[in-house]
Amino acid sequence: MNRLLFLAAATMLCVNANAQVIPVKVEQNESGYYLTRGGEPYYVNGAGGSTYLDEVLEAGGNSIRTWAANEAGSILDEAHAKGLSVMFGLWVGHERHGFDYNDEEAVAKQLERFTNIVKKYKDHPAILLWGIGNEVDLFYSNTKVWDAIQDIAKMVHEIDPNHPTTTVTAGLDKKEVELIMEKVPDLDIYSVNTYGEISDVPDNLPKYGWKGPWMITEWGPTGHWEVQKTTWGVPLEQSSKEKANIYTKRYTKYIKDYKGKCIGSYVFLWGQKQETTSTWYGIFTKDGERTETFDAVYNVWRGKEPEVKSPRLDSIKLDNKQAKESIYLKATEKYSAEAFVEGFGNKTEFDWAVVPESTDIQAGGDTEDAPEALYTLVKKQVDNTVTIQAPKKEGAYRLFLYAKNEEKKVAYANIPFYVVPNPDATTGSVQLKKRTLNPVYE
Repeated sequence: MNRLLFLAAATMLCVNANAQVIPVKVEQNESGYYLTRGGEPYYVNGAGGSTYLDEVLEAGGNSIRTWAANEAGSILDEAHAKGLSVMFGLWVGHERHGFDYNDEEAVAKQLERFTNIVKKYKDHPAILLWGIGNEVDLFYSNTKVWDAIQDIAKMVHEIDPNHPTTTVTAGLDKKEVELIMEKVPDLDIYSVNTYGEISDVPDNLPKYGWKGPWMITEWGPTGHWEVQKTTWGVPLEQSSKEKANIYTKRYTKYIKDYKGKCIGSYVFLWGQKQETTSTWYGIFTKDGERTETFDAVYNVWRGKEPEVKSPRLDSIKLDNKQAKESIYLKATEKYSAEAFVEGFGNKTEFDWAVVPESTDIQAGGDTEDAPEALYTLVKKQVDNTVTIQAPKKEGAYRLFLYAKNEEKKVAYANIPFYVVPNPDATTGSVQLKKRTLNPVYE
């Protein structure tokens, strides 16, 4: 082993050997509920993900969230070394992935596996709370899953008296709240993943019967299932400027303003992933650059703007049309596009790309493959303007723009378009596809 790596590993082992559990409790006073960690009040400004931990600290965050026990030891060690706590996720099997809650043997094995994990990590000083299951209510029918979650929560309380329990639902539904209250008495905190409907949570949770503390364990942009669609049925993604404004509004109005009931939150996603598009949820680019939404999170956590800010990319027009106009282009023809960007100078880089619409659309954040960009279709670009050639193949595409300043902070937007056969090259009319538009959440 390299000597420096050996010393780093030995140092980390020393940290673990000397570190002690930091007790976390749910407390209540005349102002409502709150967490204490090591006896001190602890409000969670958390990041959903286990990467870019230095940037969590830079933005003013104090916690990270994981979804499963993969690489748990190294993640906990790194988080603790940086002064961050961890919402430790126990990935409870999903019915939609084939887990059968009528299979008593499988349920017992799952409980045994989690028992061993809790015993192994319960005294690690980075642990904040146990997240028992994530969105197990998504496309499910067997409510025995809540019995299994109760067994896990009860086990956690018996083995680990120092950390509270929570489970996470996909949005908020009256039936699920009632089932959880009935079947999971060992639950300390109710947690919700919510995007466009975050405004409903503060009123609906108590209306549905939950009177205890709660958390928003995923929040961020408006979800791809919640936005207006083109006439051929693909969702319109908000620009990074629109998302930054939405992040600020949602944190301020529906998280921060409910202290005493909401004991913290985890913004999503502290990283990057392909989900409908390559930019929909990530606060970073694929290359690890901070985006415009990072600035928004920094602002709401620290109460001030960062010294170095991203450009502000409002929108793109293609063929002098906005995305909501459902743009159709003729195959192989050339078209111009313009981006409306604030705060860019001579050193701002503009990266344009034509990308086929993703056909690998999954549910619940499951892994998706990203389509390859067609860079050869970008013919001429001057700053915030570009000329592209429409692809030869009929179908759905997007034109992406990344505007990067000299500090490598990135603003982005994309605009969908549909390529139809060129009437100069083919005969016959083109039948345009229609689809009912969905509501838009602000």
